[in-house]
Amino acid sequence: MALLEIVLIMLAVAVALGRFSDALRLLYPVLLVFAGMGLAFVPGLPDVRLDPELTLALFLPPLLFASAYYTSWRDFRMYIRPILLLAIGLVFATTLGVGLVFKWLVPDVPWAAAFLLGAIVSPPDAVAAAAIMERLKLPRRIVAILEGESLVNDATGLVLYKFALAAVLTGTFSAWEAAATFTIYAAGGTGLGIAVGFGAVAVMRRLDETLLQIVASFIIPYVAFLLGEQIHVSGVLAVVAAGLVIGWHVPELASAEARMQSNMVWGAVVFVLNAIVFILIGLELDGILDRLNAYSMTELLTWAGAISVAAIVIRMIWVFPNAYVPHLFEAVRRIEPRPPIAMTVIIGWCGMRGVVSLAAAQAIPHFAAAGEPFPARDLIVFLSFAVIFATLIVQGTTLGAADPHA
Repeated sequence: MALLEIVLIMLAVAVALGRFSDALRLLYPVLLVFAGMGLAFVPGLPDVRLDPELTLALFLPPLLFASAYYTSWRDFRMYIRPILLLAIGLVFATTLGVGLVFKWLVPDVPWAAAFLLGAIVSPPDAVAAAAIMERLKLPRRIVAILEGESLVNDATGLVLYKFALAAVLTGTFSAWEAAATFTIYAAGGTGLGIAVGFGAVAVMRRLDETLLQIVASFIIPYVAFLLGEQIHVSGVLAVVAAGLVIGWHVPELASAEARMQSNMVWGAVVFVLNAIVFILIGLELDGILDRLNAYSMTELLTWAGAISVAAIVIRMIWVFPNAYVPHLFEAVRRIEPRPPIAMTVIIGWCGMRGVVSLAAAQAIPHFAAAGEPFPARDLIVFLSFAVIFATLIVQGTTLGAADPHA
């Protein structure tokens, strides 16, 4: 069966899953992860190996842009402290913690590859979080913090991913050099994104037709991403910054009706991209499991469970002290009310991983710089999928038990 036919069939399945997700009281990403996993056990399907650079360039720009485009600047500024603690501090902590656990479990894995897995699974999924927020009718404060986190954490995780990937490929790493490069890389990407965003706003002001504005909105994230990669700054941060600028100006660029049409188109595109990524990982998993025959299934499942638990526990450990310790200071108490316990539990438990982690895992090169196989690539992809599966199933199906209004 041709890959195109498989994708079309699975997109039809994805539509059916979306139709029945509410009836089954399951999050749509949960059903997608089951569908993707099921593909790994269907005989006769092709073993897919995508071009890693194509995977990043094709899937990530529109997904990141959509998150930034719909972010509320007012809410983001209001809750900037908890958002940045989650989206930057927690991403660093998860990358470090998961990397240490992976290295402890599998000592033969290079340190850089261990931290690469940590960077891949560090950012929670915006789509899963949005589905949770819609279903639970969460208070505005929780929604604003989770939306703000989902905007920045993908960028942070993917920048760390780039550095870990480079360390694996080159075999060298200097903390001081990495810190300096990180600053330039991040600042350059942000500056480029702001410039692209304002340039796009100027162009879109001259586009009178809604259709042309919608098409232009799909070109912008790719322009920002590819320009960033071309001049060796963060294309990911460029996309996010451009999306924020355009989202801020969109009320003056388009009518309410035009914005509604754009929202519908973008919603459909994000839906399709999510479905395709899970389809592709399902097609790749069968070959990955075959190539992991040096490990027993008991070992693989034990490692998957341990790393999934680490990702969940690190988030919970991080959230509670960062929610309450700052309120020991009067300056914080004056501007920010003390969060209820239930709110902190929900924020801590809302750590489902998803499509961005999956796309990053699939984008790992098959070969290192010298032509030898990329160290532990198949194991990293398998464990990434395992963390996504575990967090969606364990956290995504149990969040409804919490009372967000307590």
